[in-house]
Amino acid sequence: MTIRVLVVDDQQMFRVGLGAILSAQPDIEVAGEAEDGASAVSRTRSLRPDVVLMDVRMPGMNGIDATAAIMNDQLSAHRPRILMLTTFDIDDYVFSALRAGASGFLLKDATPDELIGAVRTVAAGDALLAPSVTRTLIEEFIGAPERRAAPSHLLSALTDREREVFALIAGGLSNAEIAARLYVSEQTTKSHVSRILSKLGLRDRVHAVVFAYDSGLVRPGDGRP
Repeated sequence: MTIRVLVVDDQQMFRVGLGAILSAQPDIEVAGEAEDGASAVSRTRSLRPDVVLMDVRMPGMNGIDATAAIMNDQLSAHRPRILMLTTFDIDDYVFSALRAGASGFLLKDATPDELIGAVRTVAAGDALLAPSVTRTLIEEFIGAPERRAAPSHLLSALTDREREVFALIAGGLSNAEIAARLYVSEQTTKSHVSRILSKLGLRDRVHAVVFAYDSGLVRPGDGRP
């Protein structure tokens, strides 16, 4: 299946460069480009891309507001995966973007292979962030001033084993690490993760981390390797 991508950035040369890299892949099609957040919303509505590569900082409507508008667009039921493009490894804008509905972020100095891999990963609904980056995200997120409460009653739908796996996800462990910790196969771990995301209505592991801390399932220092 071809992955259709919308590239959003206010710098034309950067958009062209990203487009050239992605278009060279047999399984990726650049559906279009947008130069700002407002254009990203309208082009997402008309083009219905699978993935939106969204710059964070743009004049007018920025990437965070555009992400929120796309994920809550009343004129379209289409909800693409949104991959934020940022200059810094972790910055305050990323947390707001994740809350707005983005599925992760990619550094602007990423290699072509990292870009291609990130698009494929996000399109598949799998984890985008490496465990080491997830742990940094956790540390930064814990002290974020905009932290809010998640509906903790949803956790009652999880089995004891699923709660255990969920806590380890929130600790930044990969599927392989969780499997080794619990003495189960990696495939079994993947099945647990899939059921957890489904029961909690979460799109991916990034949002699982945010939910785990917002709901109080884990606290600083819990579930860490």
